[in-house]
Amino acid sequence: MPLFNYIAIDKEGKQKEGTLEVGSQNEAISRIKEMGYYPTQVAEVKDTPEEAKKRKAGKQKKKGEISISLPTVSTKELTQFTRQLAVLIDAGLPLMRGMDTLAKSIHNPYFKGIINDIGDNIGQGSTFSEALAKHPKIFDKLFINMVKAGEIGGVLEVALNRLAEFAEKSQSIKGKVKSAMFYPVAVMVVATIIMWILMTYVIPKFEVIFADMFGDDGGGLPDFTVFVLDISRTVKENTLAVAGGGVAIIIIFKLIISKTKFGRYAFDLFCIKTPPLGGLVSKVAIARFSRTLGTLVSSGVPILQALSITKETAGNVILANAIDGVYDAVKEGETITKPLEKSGVFPPMVVSMIDIGEETGALPEMLVKIADVYEEEVDNAVTALTSLLEPIMIVFLAVIVGSIVIAMFLPLIEMMDRLGA
Repeated sequence: MPLFNYIAIDKEGKQKEGTLEVGSQNEAISRIKEMGYYPTQVAEVKDTPEEAKKRKAGKQKKKGEISISLPTVSTKELTQFTRQLAVLIDAGLPLMRGMDTLAKSIHNPYFKGIINDIGDNIGQGSTFSEALAKHPKIFDKLFINMVKAGEIGGVLEVALNRLAEFAEKSQSIKGKVKSAMFYPVAVMVVATIIMWILMTYVIPKFEVIFADMFGDDGGGLPDFTVFVLDISRTVKENTLAVAGGGVAIIIIFKLIISKTKFGRYAFDLFCIKTPPLGGLVSKVAIARFSRTLGTLVSSGVPILQALSITKETAGNVILANAIDGVYDAVKEGETITKPLEKSGVFPPMVVSMIDIGEETGALPEMLVKIADVYEEEVDNAVTALTSLLEPIMIVFLAVIVGSIVIAMFLPLIEMMDRLGA
């Protein structure tokens, strides 16, 4: 007979767990009720108790074993946790019970430990936002402040739902941008591999043939052919140096961007101003700004604090500097609209919509509408960019390979002309 694990609540409200060997899930529920418990979860066990113990023991680390993997929590896991907690709280379940229930369903041991630690802190008298703040690597300022605003307003489930929706929208945009960039990156990788094979294996064989035909000094070879042969010889003789140099350039480029203010500013400016990529990057940045600020303000976070958090999560130095100007202006009692217009980063339509939102007292709703509009424009821009990049990359690859083929066949054509003459 199948086994069923159950979680139930007794008459005193205490949680009970156990295993029953019955014919079906309905029979298990009936048996639990006969025991005087209220079942909250009943699930069939796929393994026997002995098999489950063996599997559990197999997953446990041996004494002295060191794990080289870094503990992480994915955005998907965090979003799923946030959405499920909002549903449980909205259904009337106390926060502590909701945390305990979700902790049991989380498979990531690192994340499970964090949830249990948050639950312990809440049990010791901390608020939910205070407990979250003890894990800044997992829960950013946006998450913590929205939860805090939800706690103060008594609408925690609303704040959590907004957080989950925000995370889902952000991930959707990131996924679309990544999908747009995948094709050109893949083509560049393939082109590099093809070039390396041609330069190190194919062209040297032609060089031997040309040496027999035109002599070792290569006299009489077309200039273009000589140029390609020289490149091939350099790549073949210095393969490690060329590969190491390429890797070094990439590492230095990343360090300059990530570690220096000027490098980051120059890179972000290049991304925003350079067509056709600039239009897409700008739309993504505006959509993220509008979604973040709108979500924070609608959840009751004070405008100055919301602007500060939005700046930190902007992901673009140009946009962050513009938000910094807005923060200073609002701090002095001005409206958001004027500094946004002065920055030159935001299109007139966005500035006008925010201005209307301020005048009508519907700023959060207007920001969310702007985010919706620009997220749709991101979809269109990704489609247009992909359709534009495909022929460009195909032509690029064809020109590179075609040039090498022409360089190798030019001497043969000249030799045939001489023989014909």
